[in-house]
Amino acid sequence: MVSARLLQLVGVACLVAAFPADDGYLSHLVMTPQSPTLEIGTNFTATCTIINTDRITADDLCWRLPSIIIPEEHYRKINRTTLSVTFHVRNEKPEWLTCQPKTSYNLIGLEGKFIQGIFLRTGYRPAKPENLSCFAAQKNSMVSPVITCKWEVTGRQTTEVPTTYTLIVAYGSHTFNISTNATSAQLSLRTYPSFMQLNIWVEAQNALGTVSSKPLKAVEANCFVKPNPPSDVKAISEKEFPSSLLTTWNHSLTKYMSLIYQIRFCPRGSQIWNYVPLGDTDSPLESFRLQGLKPYTDYAIQLRCKNMGSGCGYWSDWSSNLTMRTPESAPSSKPDLWITVFESGGNKRQVMLISKDPEESNGKITGFDLSLLYHSNGSPELESIPVNWSEGDGRSSHVTELKEIFLSDKQFVKVVVTARNSVGTSRQAKLFIPPKSNGPTPVRDLKVWSHGGQLYLEWKLANNTHVSEYVIEWIEDSDSGSGGDGATWPNWQREHGSTRQTTIKGNLERFVCYNISVYAIRSGWIQTPARLQAFLEEGVLLKGPAVELKDNPGHNQVNLVWKEVPRHMRQGFITNYTIFYKHGDQTSAVTVANNTTSYTLKSLLGNTRYDVWIQASTVRGSVNGTTHSFTTMTYESFEGVVVGVSLGFLFLLLLVVLLCFYKREAIKENLWPQIPDPGESTIGNWSPDYPLKTDTPKENYLPSISILDVSAANQGFEEDKTSLSLKKDKYLSEEHSSGIGGSSCMSSPRQSVSDSDEGADMADATASPVQYSSVMASSVYKGQTPASQPQHGVFSRSESTQPLLDSEENPDMLLQDGGHHFQRFPRQSCFTQPDAADCGDFQQLDEEQTDFCACEEDPEPAAAPDGRSADAAGPPSSSYMPQLGGYRPQ
Repeated sequence: MVSARLLQLVGVACLVAAFPADDGYLSHLVMTPQSPTLEIGTNFTATCTIINTDRITADDLCWRLPSIIIPEEHYRKINRTTLSVTFHVRNEKPEWLTCQPKTSYNLIGLEGKFIQGIFLRTGYRPAKPENLSCFAAQKNSMVSPVITCKWEVTGRQTTEVPTTYTLIVAYGSHTFNISTNATSAQLSLRTYPSFMQLNIWVEAQNALGTVSSKPLKAVEANCFVKPNPPSDVKAISEKEFPSSLLTTWNHSLTKYMSLIYQIRFCPRGSQIWNYVPLGDTDSPLESFRLQGLKPYTDYAIQLRCKNMGSGCGYWSDWSSNLTMRTPESAPSSKPDLWITVFESGGNKRQVMLISKDPEESNGKITGFDLSLLYHSNGSPELESIPVNWSEGDGRSSHVTELKEIFLSDKQFVKVVVTARNSVGTSRQAKLFIPPKSNGPTPVRDLKVWSHGGQLYLEWKLANNTHVSEYVIEWIEDSDSGSGGDGATWPNWQREHGSTRQTTIKGNLERFVCYNISVYAIRSGWIQTPARLQAFLEEGVLLKGPAVELKDNPGHNQVNLVWKEVPRHMRQGFITNYTIFYKHGDQTSAVTVANNTTSYTLKSLLGNTRYDVWIQASTVRGSVNGTTHSFTTMTYESFEGVVVGVSLGFLFLLLLVVLLCFYKREAIKENLWPQIPDPGESTIGNWSPDYPLKTDTPKENYLPSISILDVSAANQGFEEDKTSLSLKKDKYLSEEHSSGIGGSSCMSSPRQSVSDSDEGADMADATASPVQYSSVMASSVYKGQTPASQPQHGVFSRSESTQPLLDSEENPDMLLQDGGHHFQRFPRQSCFTQPDAADCGDFQQLDEEQTDFCACEEDPEPAAAPDGRSADAAGPPSSSYMPQLGGYRPQ
């Protein structure tokens, strides 16, 4: 280290002496060494010297890399004008190291003369090449003089310090080499040095050093020879040896060297090779017999060879595949017999017997021999059935339909099947089909799950149950089912009776649902299976369910129905359905179970349009079905009926009102004919002694009844008592009118008196107007003395179409006793005064007039609050009341 430092100082001194003392020199700094190549991971020292100036000293200098200023603890001051730096090289990329003043306060305009730098290249020393291998290939029937070698590079390299590799081959006094930057090379010799010692190695070299690989030394150069694969390889199938194939070949290089061979074989389609032991082929051979093969099986055969020398040589490539089939032999295993049962209705079962070829059929199966032994209530029945086919039958190699039979529920059968080929017959396969049973299965807690692209099964066996084997059956769950013409038969596999977990050994498809059954077989008897459905991999449904309305929408609810998505479009188990219904911008959802196909939406709005759709979901996602639109009713159904009936009634009522309005005159004439009011009619005077009343009574107003003074009445009665008794017999013997609107009980129709003197025509009495007669009481009752004017009786007449009263039709009855005056009082008149004595004669008179008023059933009027009778208190409630009146002839 000290000598290196001295040499560096000597070099700096020489450089200083070489430059003249001239201030015009470009730089006042000199650095050593110039453009070095540095090994990453080592320390590097550089020196900076000040020349031809006194402006700065070594104390004013600093060292700088592109990204940092090197700390001063790495500096070393050699003298007043020389400063060195030592640092650890870490960066793999090249960079500049500069020497310059710390500050430039007194170097304005001279900064360029006080900076100097060197370019640093970094890299790694070359590493020894490893795993060198070389060979000389066969060319035609000789060895090629071109040696091909390859090696592996170790260690690290940089682009600034590359490594060069040199391949060297030496034999005898000859040395050949070739350089490259790659990891392989080909070196051509003049002639391949067979049977000579040969050395081969590789040197790696860069700016930081050189290193050589471990040499390959061969006592004989043929150790580097790589021959071609054996040619003309053949395999011979011999009928007498169904489990062997005779293999033959040849090689053109055997005249230059001895070769050994390796043979491998496998059934066609398999990736597992079987190797013939090298001890059987370690001598020069040109044929070999492969033994222990399966009869009637295609085998792929390959060979390779190398130099026979021990510890050296390269194997040739494998020859191309040679395929050959071994001869046929009698089947060495029994057929795989199975059944599929369909319910055919009634008490019958449809059973299809199916079978696979024996696993070791050892030839082409040409048919089966089937025997059926039926057992029922009767004697056993045996049936033998041969099942044959030819080359043109197109039989599936997977499953063969043997026979379809029908069994009763209580019947069982023993099935025996053997398979045959052109050489022999297989062993028997037996199966017992039991009577129909719904008993429990011995297989418990069946589980199926998918993992790693396979379906795993696990189950348990019921206690105290012995099982000889299990049959695992699987079939695609399709919409059309199985069985019949073009049916897809199930696939199955057999497991040992001690098995509790297995995988399905078959080609299962993704997104397909499989019905999986596990049958326990006990001494050939089939037990009740355990069943599950499973997917190898679930996906999203291919379509969603289509929703429909079960019936017409209601006011606030609607019944929805939908069909299940077809099985082949599900691609997974449906976890649930979600019903979406929308009106306007508001969307609602209801989730229902996966086994639901109908639902009633409630709490809807009346007279509103809704869009509804069903979303079906699996574990992989959801799919929407088609959208259906509907509009709810304005009212409920019964409300609609009520509203309809009400509207119809109102419409009918409106029509009736309009009809009545337009036909009011006709209706009035038919229902309410116009009857003249006697109170407002023109009444003629019956007696000239009594003048007409000036005040005409108004409509619906009864003339007032005169109220008699008791004392005056009694006096009047006293005066007339004699005359009244004299006229009594005559009065009671005649029929008299009881007043206007009243009639006697014994009255009969008579001709009325008319002003037109046409009373003789009786036929037209009712058709022409008739005269009403009304006797009006005078203002002073008989017996009372008028104060200023005489008393007059007044009667009037009016035209009317009503039938005449009996007294009106016979006015002569009222006038036949012209010499006497007569007054008629209604029955109630005797109660107008409370004096019973004054009414005694009237009561007697009423009793004697029974024949006159027998039909009169007027109730007795109630007394008015002031003591008067109802007649005296005011008008009666009836529309007609007889009026008191008097008649006095002139």
